[in-house]
Amino acid sequence: MNENQYSNEYGAGDAVAIIGMSGRFPGAATLEQFWLNLRDGVESIRRLSDEELARAGVDAGVAAGADYVKAAALLDGIELFDADFFGYTPREAEIMDPQQRLFLECASEALAHAGYDPHAYAGAIGIYGGTAMSAYLLDNLSNNRALMRSMDGRAVMMANDKDFLCTRVAYKLNLRGPAVVVQSACSTSLVAVHQACQSILSGECDMALAGGAAISGMAPRGYHYVDGGIFSRDGHCRAFDAQAGGTVSGNGVGLVLLKRLDAAIADGDTIHAVIRGSAVNNDGADKASFGAPSVAGQCAVIREAHAVAAVEPDTISYVEAHGTGTALGDPIEIRALQQAFGAAGTRAYCAIGSLKTNIGHLDTAAGVAGLIKTVLALKHGALPPSLHYTESNPHIDFAAGPFYVNAALAPWAQDGQPRRAGVSAFGIGGTNAHLVLEQAPPARSGGASRADQLLVVSARSRAALDTSCARLADFLAVHPEIGRAHV
Repeated sequence: MNENQYSNEYGAGDAVAIIGMSGRFPGAATLEQFWLNLRDGVESIRRLSDEELARAGVDAGVAAGADYVKAAALLDGIELFDADFFGYTPREAEIMDPQQRLFLECASEALAHAGYDPHAYAGAIGIYGGTAMSAYLLDNLSNNRALMRSMDGRAVMMANDKDFLCTRVAYKLNLRGPAVVVQSACSTSLVAVHQACQSILSGECDMALAGGAAISGMAPRGYHYVDGGIFSRDGHCRAFDAQAGGTVSGNGVGLVLLKRLDAAIADGDTIHAVIRGSAVNNDGADKASFGAPSVAGQCAVIREAHAVAAVEPDTISYVEAHGTGTALGDPIEIRALQQAFGAAGTRAYCAIGSLKTNIGHLDTAAGVAGLIKTVLALKHGALPPSLHYTESNPHIDFAAGPFYVNAALAPWAQDGQPRRAGVSAFGIGGTNAHLVLEQAPPARSGGASRADQLLVVSARSRAALDTSCARLADFLAVHPEIGRAHV
């Protein structure tokens, strides 16, 4: 199928292309490593030693408690930031929330991943994103009285408050489209992607960045298990399993760069996947409590996304679920999916999985992390395993619908049409988001090129140049199939 056939048959004008991505996740500083971990079923929730906890300031008596779980999904390099690259002084960088530092770095990387220089781009680029509460301000800055006395209070506030997350990026990267902070708890970053899609399709901007950041603290700490809460007793997330008892808090940052699909095809962009449709709603008052999920709300948002995407549910073969592994949440999510797909009694044709089994629950960044996982699965034509699943939760009737838990690496089969997937994120308080994804259209075939190719690498310093050259060499070693002209 060529690009014109794709545009005509699948309605490229109403879809949005993902043309760039960036992320930092537990156990993975790059998206390449992230995919390898997913493919190989690596759990990046690690056990913490008593020595680590002591260095983090956790009282030995607390750490020895029967209800204290010594597990965390940590992000390496939280303390690192290339302040000079973005024109910040060391002191300005010192007081900035690491969530905002890494969000800025990943925004720059996502643009570079797509091959765009925002300072030279003539169109309008928007940015939508959200972040968790600033633990850095509470745990590190506010306790440092000497630092707080030496700094202007407004400067500290602007370096840590959520309100300035997106406008900071817009200022530093010369983005002239909408710069809007989105906050809806666990569904924040997927709602941000939805808002960015709407902004692009309405013509507010030509491209848009969207994503989220969540870092719960600088030091490795466990947590107290509370019976009936959302956090796991044993430090593992066992989504949809009979032994499921909750999730683990994780740290991470992720962004995607979006553009109208027809424009991306016309401009020759690298398209990683296509967002065919998306929807956002809220549960309202028809549920047990403020923090409880709702079958009706989740079902409605999934059906709306299908309608916007103009696809039939039976053409969707994978769903990246919210999948917290809680006794209440998992059965409700599956019932909502079954109602939305309306396929009771049919064969189990749609795989489901949860990234939380690999890296824990990334709070405001959870939705975009699940989106990036699904994009990588589409690109590689493989379904990575959802971990720790051996026996179905007894409150889930998988026989009543088309779903099965994908517990082992499997090829993602095609039946003559593009692979399609759903991605869900549900926030405490009831704001639900769902996206329908589709594999990218066929890439343009390249013409003949010269035998020798010049690979140009640039950077702002000698050290950065050496690092970039090393990364390029590593990439070429891992991907010998990519022609030098394409590199």
